[in-house]
Amino acid sequence: MLPNLIILTCFLALRCAADLCNWTGSGFAAGVDSRIVLQVRLRCTKGSVRWVYPGQALRVVLEPNLSSARHTSICIKPSPSFGGASMFIERAGQLQLLVTDSGRPEYQVFCFPADGPHKPVIYLQASPQSDGPRNRRTVGFKYELLTNRSAAAPNLGPSGLETSCRPCNDTELLMAICSSDFVVRGYIKKVTHDSRRQMSSVEVSALRVYWQRSGVFEQQLDPLVSCQSWRGHIHTLLQCHVKPGDGEFLFTGSEHFGEAWLGCAPRYKDFLSVYHNARTARQNSCDFPLD
Repeated sequence: MLPNLIILTCFLALRCAADLCNWTGSGFAAGVDSRIVLQVRLRCTKGSVRWVYPGQALRVVLEPNLSSARHTSICIKPSPSFGGASMFIERAGQLQLLVTDSGRPEYQVFCFPADGPHKPVIYLQASPQSDGPRNRRTVGFKYELLTNRSAAAPNLGPSGLETSCRPCNDTELLMAICSSDFVVRGYIKKVTHDSRRQMSSVEVSALRVYWQRSGVFEQQLDPLVSCQSWRGHIHTLLQCHVKPGDGEFLFTGSEHFGEAWLGCAPRYKDFLSVYHNARTARQNSCDFPLD
């Protein structure tokens, strides 16, 4: 259970700066009383928290607008420099440990439901200071609302984002081209594997970017053909054993914390066959631009 604490809502006298999405503040104010817990409420679908000189505790209540979303989750990604505190998720007054002060959270993402009876709360507990003055440490994390709206979205596992390794069926593919964060057509240039992150990265040379939520795929000048091409990297789990393949593919997927994650990726000729059959039967979920 949470201890008997004094909760202070963030205001300027406590040396913090906040909008509806992001918060930056100092832990010096907590030195007034050891029971003080600074509380912050954030109401956006994504943002960040940065706590300088962590002291005592910080309670971050995430209250995104869920009126237009269903089956939603909140994902938390600790900053690479995370240190000086432990991170918990608070559930109905109980604290569940996510990251310790001595942990290595730089590659971890934690996800949990956001549409339950209790608001998502992240609780940061500063580590005891043994060297007198408070260390120059910074505790931080990014958060993002994840809407499980399509087969292209990663599943939520106990350790964060997970993707399915099996190929999409026709129904999932037709849904993916309508609701994915990115849809591009192109070739696989190379595949690299990172055993530390348990992740594979697919470098894609795209002939056409139909749409993307952010700038994962960037235009570059190809000196061999004197024209613009698109380049980007798509991630998937190492356990999927992705290998380079010849031919043209249609890549779909989702974007999280500035990274693209692979959803459906059929060969383009196979996609055309599925789409034409669905359109003939008037079973396509949306109209897709064909060249």
